Amino acid sequence: MTFALYHLPLSASCRFVRLLLAEKRLPFDLHDEKVWEGREEFLALSPAGEVPVLVEPGGLAVTGAWVISEILEETHPEPTLLGTGRAERVEARRLLAWFEGPFAREVTDLLVGEKVMKRLFGHGQPDSEAIRIGLGCMRDHLAYVDALAERRRWLAGDRLTVADLAAAAHLSAVDYLGNVPWADFEEARLWYARIKSRPGFRPLLTDRVPGLLPAAHYENLDF
Repeated sequence: MTFALYHLPLSASCRFVRLLLAEKRLPFDLHDEKVWEGREEFLALSPAGEVPVLVEPGGLAVTGAWVISEILEETHPEPTLLGTGRAERVEARRLLAWFEGPFAREVTDLLVGEKVMKRLFGHGQPDSEAIRIGLGCMRDHLAYVDALAERRRWLAGDRLTVADLAAAAHLSAVDYLGNVPWADFEEARLWYARIKSRPGFRPLLTDRVPGLLPAAHYENLDF
């Protein structure tokens, strides 16, 4: 019984779902989906024409990273990725919303969106002002991750949760471009090194975007 995941390699939301599946030890096949082509078969699964889309072994298509995470937790509750106590589960969801919301808008969309997705979609040249803003926002957000990592074992508490996976997914996409200032945020770097070393994370490090090589340290576990 194998899931099918329609994705784009450098999509942070798709990477989040890949990490979810790996941590829950659920087998899945990856399907690179060139969403800009608007394939009829794909639009039947995702009328919005967006990834990620997870197709369950029975054929049910689930769209959107947040929805997928909730469905997987509901149908495959072990190991839990929401934490054990009420407070930790609330915090895990709050941080998931943070990375899929403000972080995505203020950092990922402005860096990966401008430098990679714009080219793939044929939307013209990167906007240098948007990139400048994204780089500045990156430092603000990474300072927050650094503060969380300094006082907690994992971002939401004592155990790995969706908060860590969402944060690592977004940071890994930006790190492909070499735009994460790890040297200035040691606690965040140590946290990322731990999650980067997990077996489920390794496949992300083999992703490549045609015509764009990753930063030199991207695959290095001791960066």
